Amino acid sequence: MSLYSLTRPFLFALDAEAAHGAGLRAIELAYRTGLNPLLSSRPKPLPTRAFGIEFPNPVGLAAGLDKNAAHVDALASLGFGFIEVGTITPKPQPGNPKPRMFRLPEHHAVINRLGFNNAGVDALMKNLDCARYTGVLGINIGKNKDTPNERAVDDYLIGLRAVHERATYVTVNISSPNTSGLRDLQEEDTLRRFIGRLREEQEKLGSNGRRKPMLLKIAPDLTEAEMDAMAEVLLAAGIDGLICTNTTIERDAIKGHRHAHEAGGLSGAPVFARATAVLAGMANRTNGTLPIIGVGGILDGTDAQAKIAAGATLVQFYTGMIYRGPALIGESVEAIRAGRGF
Repeated sequence: MSLYSLTRPFLFALDAEAAHGAGLRAIELAYRTGLNPLLSSRPKPLPTRAFGIEFPNPVGLAAGLDKNAAHVDALASLGFGFIEVGTITPKPQPGNPKPRMFRLPEHHAVINRLGFNNAGVDALMKNLDCARYTGVLGINIGKNKDTPNERAVDDYLIGLRAVHERATYVTVNISSPNTSGLRDLQEEDTLRRFIGRLREEQEKLGSNGRRKPMLLKIAPDLTEAEMDAMAEVLLAAGIDGLICTNTTIERDAIKGHRHAHEAGGLSGAPVFARATAVLAGMANRTNGTLPIIGVGGILDGTDAQAKIAAGATLVQFYTGMIYRGPALIGESVEAIRAGRGF
């Protein structure tokens, strides 16, 4: 029996957001006391190349678990091939009122409406200055809640400039359902102007030969027409890659559950099919020219390999860590290894 399976009942007895904090503190304690091998065994390397970056294995931690990059070393010690932190905004903000995070154990799911709660980009950078981690680091950037959409690009430019030197890659998050109007930035004409401006800044920042890939994280709630338009815009703009997908606002899979009426993004098993369909749709529309990170509903190794089969080069999870613990990392690496025929 793993250490996580012993501690999970305690964590699940807590409020979901309190458990989030307690879980991170437990991982940090295990790391600092040398007990992290009891949480998971580091998987054997499975080198994977994407966005011009060499990843030690294709299984990463999705943004949202470590918003402020306060636990990077501890999380990396579990065996992830890469870590993504954030979403971070230019200024600190508390996020939405509590309660704002709900577990749905019957569905292996979570609903959250955290609302980009974070300590601000300066605090994140200070935390990273203290971290020893030298592996692949993604930094996920967003806009402050009180910044109107017509000035949203300014917030993303602040974030991009602030994190560019430290990040291995930067993720532009315009797909969270928990910041009012944020997903409107995915609309074709708006997206074209928005991404164009960020791409200009990306190339300017990388003019010293240290160009960093920029990825776009998209929603699972896109129509076929919206995916057509988005693919056209992103290919023309020269974006480096995609993350498919964020959480869903759909509730069909959890009808009748006591939390089904709660606002926010639904993650975990119920989003798997929808997220994987968008992944496959975008892979097809971009003819495999854009590397994709598949995220959304990975609860076992079979799910991870299914994302690869649908067109992903890499995968990430967050909710899967809540229900399965760190053992999911190695299980996913081995499933992908088997899928490659190794």
